Amino acid sequence: MKLFLLLLFMPVFLLAQTPLEQSKKLWEENKREEAVKILEKIPKSGRDYADARYYLGRYAYENKEYDDAIDFFQEAIETNDKKSEYYTWLGDTYGTMAGSANVISQGFMAPKMKSAWEKAIALDAQNLPARQSLIQYYLQAPSIMGGSTEKAMDVANQILKIKPAEGHRQMGLVYLHEKKSAEAEKEFILMANADPLYESALINYYLGQNQYNKAFALIEKTLSKDPENYLAIYQFGRASAISGQRLNEGEAYLKKYLLHTPLNNEPSLAGANMRLAMIQEKRGNKAEAKRLYQVALTMDASLKDAKDGLARVSK
Repeated sequence: MKLFLLLLFMPVFLLAQTPLEQSKKLWEENKREEAVKILEKIPKSGRDYADARYYLGRYAYENKEYDDAIDFFQEAIETNDKKSEYYTWLGDTYGTMAGSANVISQGFMAPKMKSAWEKAIALDAQNLPARQSLIQYYLQAPSIMGGSTEKAMDVANQILKIKPAEGHRQMGLVYLHEKKSAEAEKEFILMANADPLYESALINYYLGQNQYNKAFALIEKTLSKDPENYLAIYQFGRASAISGQRLNEGEAYLKKYLLHTPLNNEPSLAGANMRLAMIQEKRGNKAEAKRLYQVALTMDASLKDAKDGLARVSK
């Protein structure tokens, strides 16, 4: 009877959804174009106009239409200036644009992005993304524009009080920027101890520092506890591909990963094929490496490392 009533009234439930709710559902299902068609029709007089402009800004950002994204985020803020995430994304868009801009344009955008992130934090004391972006600003901006390692560390300490693991990660990144590797490693270890989900970041640190034995040891520790941990399975293959060590084991793990359907938080099959290609390249097998790079790019044309690898083995 309950099932019958649910089916009977399902069309009513669907009709009861607002256009914004419909578009957000489509957005979460990764049906962006369908969501955008609904968002564009939400009138300026409607109560959901600000959120609609915000999501249109997100869509423009994803498509690298940064000027349009700025316009959409500003329209959202003009309609409702109390939403922290609006300012976060406005600041991030300015930051992305500044990355490829000339010095004069960077100087013009710097105070705008900094102000946007500071406003986002003022509206929501728990806003971590805005603080993360602000740290990068302090590390990269010249002192004349407010850049300061000390300020970056102050923000990292703020994050530490909100989310300890992320706070330690950010402190580690600050030390890395200052080329203080011992202090950075200490923070990354504290990060992984605070939250095991952050262990991947510690592995990445070791790989980036060419400390391959430590990276493999961490991965093998996880696999000894859970041999079917597919994130660790992928990480072993990735570590092999990057280091050029234990290639046979790395290849076997990646081939096992390719038989798996990745979850949302797991690396893609395109990435696994790319890592296999890297292993073949390390072995000097250019023909097989080329084939695997092409497979990876067929699955995900945005993989820069695969594009670079294909160019190398095609010479």
